[in-house]
Amino acid sequence: MKNISYRSGCPVANVLDLMGDKWSLLVIRDIFMEKNTYTVFLEGPEKISTNILSHRLKLLQELDLIGFRRDAKDKKIKYYFLTNRGIDLYPIIVEMGLWSMKHLNKSFADISYDWYEQFNTRTSAQVIEENRDNYLTIRENLLAKE
Repeated sequence: MKNISYRSGCPVANVLDLMGDKWSLLVIRDIFMEKNTYTVFLEGPEKISTNILSHRLKLLQELDLIGFRRDAKDKKIKYYFLTNRGIDLYPIIVEMGLWSMKHLNKSFADISYDWYEQFNTRTSAQVIEENRDNYLTIRENLLAKE
């Protein structure tokens, strides 16, 4: 793993030292939502620039949070996937989303409200486990195409 300089002995500060920018977690979020190519990342509503996207993808690979496989027909196309370390960030992303939906007085994209509906009848832990299991199947299918 990349040699990182940590600011303190605080575990929260250490995670922020690794990926405390706004783009890294959004890339991980997108991969979890089956958005997994460079072009699709660029089409996201947050409008990441090409140089920042390239840098984040390299960083996330160095941190062993994501990997990729090349398209069988067009070797220029990479399909990114979360490693087990990356998947372990999903509960954090979920809780950040839930906090935002609960505490920020603003309108969100329709997909956010659809996502939020899962939590009306089940606990966060149940939704996280189900979505994690679903992603593992998606990743398995992606890697089987090699």
